[in-house]
Amino acid sequence: MKLLTKEIEKKFAKVGRQENVSDPLVVAKFFDPQGSYTWYATEYDPQSKVFFGWVHGHDKEWGIFSLRELESYVGPFMLGIERDIYFGYQRISEIIWK
Repeated sequence: MKLLTKEIEKKFAKVGRQENVSDPLVVAKFFDPQGSYTWYATEYDPQSKVFFGWVHGHDKEWGIFSLRELESYVGPFMLGIERDIYFGYQRISEIIWK
């Protein structure tokens, strides 16, 4: 599965930077189908290929994560990170507090 399509990249460009937004919009959701990590991307820098967003794993925190790392990960059952193709725009407040 392609984690970042041109269409999604355009959505990130349209939303832009959100560091001064109190309730940022999540553009894409990535998850490990065999683990406990989920990444909610609110920003993407196409130059560095790095996302910024909410990381829900052993800890729950804001941080950066790399497209290259997500694409290169292979878990114990030979499954990689996937993008939730049914995920639509959501405010982070709708995700964190659920």
